[in-house]
Amino acid sequence: MTALVCAPAPAATLLIRNARVLDPRAGIDTALDVLVRDGEIAQLAEHGTLDAPQGAEVVEAEGKVLVPGFVDPHVHLRTPGQEYKEDLETGTRSAAAGGFVAVVGMANTSPTIDSAPVLGALIDAAAREARVPVGFVATVTRGMKGEELTDMAELRELGAIAFSDDGKPITNAGMMRKALQYQRLCGGVIALHEEDPALSGPGSMHEGSVSALLGIAGIPSVSETTMISRDCALAGYENGRIHIQHLSARGSIETIAAAKAAGVQVTCEASPHHLCLTHEDVRSMSTSMKMNPPLREEDDRQALIEGLKDGTVDCIATDHAPHARDEKEVPFEQAPMGTTGLETAFASVYTELVKPGVLPLELVIDKLSAGADTMDLPLTAIEVGRRADLTLLDLEATWTVGEHGYESRSANCCFAGRELYGTVLLTVAAGSVAFRERSLRLAAA
Repeated sequence: MTALVCAPAPAATLLIRNARVLDPRAGIDTALDVLVRDGEIAQLAEHGTLDAPQGAEVVEAEGKVLVPGFVDPHVHLRTPGQEYKEDLETGTRSAAAGGFVAVVGMANTSPTIDSAPVLGALIDAAAREARVPVGFVATVTRGMKGEELTDMAELRELGAIAFSDDGKPITNAGMMRKALQYQRLCGGVIALHEEDPALSGPGSMHEGSVSALLGIAGIPSVSETTMISRDCALAGYENGRIHIQHLSARGSIETIAAAKAAGVQVTCEASPHHLCLTHEDVRSMSTSMKMNPPLREEDDRQALIEGLKDGTVDCIATDHAPHARDEKEVPFEQAPMGTTGLETAFASVYTELVKPGVLPLELVIDKLSAGADTMDLPLTAIEVGRRADLTLLDLEATWTVGEHGYESRSANCCFAGRELYGTVLLTVAAGSVAFRERSLRLAAA
């Protein structure tokens, strides 16, 4: 079974000197020299004790932090069918610029990824175009219509990482139960966009004081929470595996915590925008602040943060959702839902939550790569003998989001114009240099 694929690239040989090496899962937090030879982590040693091999690049990394590369289990690459928003090359280039060494693309494309020919063609394209390893999710139902299951076993055998009708909820409980029965047989996990359309209605933002003030139809948090409760109950009954996408509400956190305590096989994610912003940020009426689920209240945001701390929330995922400029430059209610997020994921969470002391850096680094575990992908690690999947960070550098454009094809970023701390200097993915910041100091051995 195919898992992650990317375009061929030269294996890296480089010496990263005197970086603060931080790998929370391995318990490493110390200054080291790290030698990568032919794409593999060859040595970790005290600074000044390693010689660079002939022809190796040397990275002077004093004062910088080297961490296991990030893995995003939830991105929209818009291929096939909407390449004017994003494609495999631009989307994975954006991922590399954000420090991500692997991403998982969602299936709500055009056509949807609901058959072997579509999935096979996409895997083949990624093997030619993707800058970092990418895997693909197949739909749960054909055409995401909620009426007929896909051939999940065939799709899984071909290489589907997981199954999801992301963008649309599976409203029919009987269909959801059948999907869980099928998933239990073929493996993988069902990733869920949780929303009751009858409760969400025509809403464009969170239902609350700000929506009332602006006169915009709201989406109540109970729309998300009730569906999560249903699906956790079904997953427990069928002994199936589910992954809850982009949590936004306190009630959702409480429901998942209770389900986990009861032994339900459920994991979940929170997105940087829900961790850093609230419905108060929608007062600007910027359409980049329009996403689904919507930005909610401060109490909900705090619940997500506490969920990260206590382990209820398994990982941070971006839900990177690019849209063309003309699609977003319309009245708020008419704009499509979604914000880009790959290039700002680390910096936004670091600026808003780590620098003020709300979350420890180690926890954020862990959660930005833990998405691999939710999708049964290998966890990244800084360990001799492992393939190099590394991200080098400058925590003190500041930058203004969007000032010099984006690697993504789209610019609908909810953090646009904000000054953030934390830049990605270097990303080594699958043993190859996938991104290098222009100012990074290099030398040849």
